[in-house]
Amino acid sequence: MYSIEHDVFEAADGVELPFLLHQPDRKTDAVALYLHGNGSSSVFYSPRKLHAFASALADKGIAFFAFNNRGAHYIHKLKKGKEDIRQGTAYELIADCVKDIDGALDYLTKRGYKSFYLIGSSTGANKAVLYNAKRPGNRIGKYVLLSAGDDTGLYYDMFGEDGFTKALNDSRKKTKEGKGTELTSQYLTGGLISFQSLLDTIDPDGGYNIFPYHERKNGLKLARKPLFGEWKKMTAPTLVIYGSEDEYCYGDVPGCVEILKNEAVAGHDAEFRIIPGADHGFHGFERELAREVAAWLIA
Repeated sequence: MYSIEHDVFEAADGVELPFLLHQPDRKTDAVALYLHGNGSSSVFYSPRKLHAFASALADKGIAFFAFNNRGAHYIHKLKKGKEDIRQGTAYELIADCVKDIDGALDYLTKRGYKSFYLIGSSTGANKAVLYNAKRPGNRIGKYVLLSAGDDTGLYYDMFGEDGFTKALNDSRKKTKEGKGTELTSQYLTGGLISFQSLLDTIDPDGGYNIFPYHERKNGLKLARKPLFGEWKKMTAPTLVIYGSEDEYCYGDVPGCVEILKNEAVAGHDAEFRIIPGADHGFHGFERELAREVAAWLIA
């Protein structure tokens, strides 16, 4: 059905990132890139989901390119030339996803691929939308956004107004003092994150704040930038999918989806679907998810 190749490619700034390329038995010049989420995420830890996508896409004549972006794992060492650099969720800045995706597209173009689709899961969906905003006129033909998250709102909801303000001010101060790479466990239960990455994640005016559901639903005034501004720049066909039991949608998946529908610009070919019973990671629903995505990409 498909063969698997495991190797590394270089992001636009030379950072080496590992990938799994699933190629259909019949030759194709179409490929879907997969962006995983943050935290402990890694494409190498999701064999069930990867097989489901690779199989469904291969049936439609599409290759599947799943790679670890520099936000994989909490803390991880990567190669940049002869240098070892510290990466992972604890150090990542979301804008670096542009370098990762540019590098992946350049690599695949050299391999002979011509048609590109971008699938972003969880924080990977935020990265996909941010990439589109940073790279207008890019090579992506269609986007798929799975379980897109509201990082800023989730932290605000978890910390409360005072705790959120303190985390924002502390991380901003440390970063301004040149101590942004210092790690802290103060704001993550059982986890570590650098002050620069904490700021990057929770800043209402930062790149992570792509889907500010909590702010919109509750009439909060956290961001100075226009809400859903990056989403409004999406013009390529886009499929948005959530599980009905997504644990990061404030108990109201239909409400979040309706907000996103209403924020889409006129003429944007966007479809919205909810898979009944599925959680944030679509556990147990991998095949159904993959079949829906594959069918939509060739429609």
